[in-house]
Amino acid sequence: MTDCRICGSPIAPFMTFGQMPVANGFLLPEQFDSEYFFELAPAFCSACNILQIIDQPDPSKMFHENYAFFSRTSKYMQDHFAKFAAKVCGSHLTDYDDPFVVELGSNDGIMLQNFADAGIRHLGIEPSENVAEIARGHGVNTISDFFDEMVADRLIAEHGLADVVLSANVMCHIPNLNSVASGIAKLLKPSGVLIFEDPYLGDIIKKTSYDQIYDEHVFVFSATSVANAFAPHGLKLVNVEPQKTHGGSMRYTLALDTRQQTSTAVTNCLARETKLGLSSAATFERFRENCETSRHRLTRLLGKFRDENRRVVGYGATSKSTTVMNYCSIGPDHIEFVSDTTPAKQGKFTPGTHIPVKPYQDFISDYPEYAVLFAWNHKLEIIAKEDAFRQSGGQWIEFIPSVCIS
Repeated sequence: MTDCRICGSPIAPFMTFGQMPVANGFLLPEQFDSEYFFELAPAFCSACNILQIIDQPDPSKMFHENYAFFSRTSKYMQDHFAKFAAKVCGSHLTDYDDPFVVELGSNDGIMLQNFADAGIRHLGIEPSENVAEIARGHGVNTISDFFDEMVADRLIAEHGLADVVLSANVMCHIPNLNSVASGIAKLLKPSGVLIFEDPYLGDIIKKTSYDQIYDEHVFVFSATSVANAFAPHGLKLVNVEPQKTHGGSMRYTLALDTRQQTSTAVTNCLARETKLGLSSAATFERFRENCETSRHRLTRLLGKFRDENRRVVGYGATSKSTTVMNYCSIGPDHIEFVSDTTPAKQGKFTPGTHIPVKPYQDFISDYPEYAVLFAWNHKLEIIAKEDAFRQSGGQWIEFIPSVCIS
C-alpha cells in the first residue's frame, strides 16, 4: 500500500509485470552485471481515477545524455506533429502579435520546428541533453532541464508568459505532476491553453496493449483522470480529440479561463468512460487476466518456433518492447536479434533480456521467417514499407490486440 501521486489516497497494485529494467536502457555486455531493475506494478486510484505505476526509477536513470529515442526517425510522426502545430496556430495563435509557445519534453524538436520555421517565438524544454542538442541543430530553441514551478519562474523572468504550452507523449512521464501543473498555470497567460496528448487508457484496456506500461509511463490517462488531476491547479478540461498515434492516444486541451465552454466532446467522452468501466476495479482485474492470457499465447508460440529451429527476429527496439520481452521471458533463444534504425541502439543489447540490436540492413539482407512486430503502433507504415519481406515468405508475429501470425 502506498499513496496516490495525485491526490494522496491509499492505493495498491492490481498486478505485477515482475522485475523490469529501464525500458530505453539499451546496454553493452560489460554493463549486464550492474543493470538496474525495479518492480513494474500498476495501481488504480479510485479517488481520482488515475492509473499509475507504484515504483518508478529516478528520472536521471531514464532521461540522460545517452537517451536513445528520437522522434524524427518516423515519417508518420513528422506528419502528425506538422498537423498538430498547424492546428495550434490556426486555433490559438491568430489573435496575438508576438505569440510564445513552450513545449515540455520537446525531444529532437520535431514539433517545435514547425513554429520555428513560421517565425513564431518558441522554447523547448528537453531533459536529455543529447536529444536537446539535435533540436538546436535544427534551429529549435531548446534548454535541457526538468520542468517544474522553479523552472516556470525562471522562464517567465526570461521570456514572459506563454500563450500555449504543449507536450506530446510526455505528461504521462512526469511523477511530480502536481508541481508541473502548478508551473504550467503560472507560465500561461490568463487566456492561454495547455494542449497535450498521451496514450489513452480506454485504448489500452480495449486492446490489452500492456506494453504501454513501462518505467517512463508513470501515468496512463483518461479524460476523467486528466480533469481530476489538473482542476486543483485552475486548469479546466475544455476539449478532447482522439488520435491514432501510439496505438490510440487522446489530445487534451485545458484552459485557465473558466469561462471557456466545455465541448460536447468532453461531455461525451466522460460519459463513455463511465460506461466502459474505466473507474471500476473489475475492469482492471479483467485487464490483468487478459495480460496473462496474451503472455501465455506469445510465449507458447515463440517456444514452438524455437523448438522447430525457425528464424525469428524482432522489428523495432522500442521502449514498449522491454515490457513485452521481460514479462514474457523472451530471450536470445527465442529471437535472433532486434532490427532498429536508431544508430544509438545498434550494437547494443535489449534491456534485461540481452538480445542483440542490429541495423536495419541486417534485416533486409537476410530476411527471417518471422518478425515480431514490436513497433506495432506504426503497423500501417511498416507493412507498406516491408512488402519485400512478405514477398520473401516472411510473416509477422503480432501480439496487440491479440497474438496472431499475419
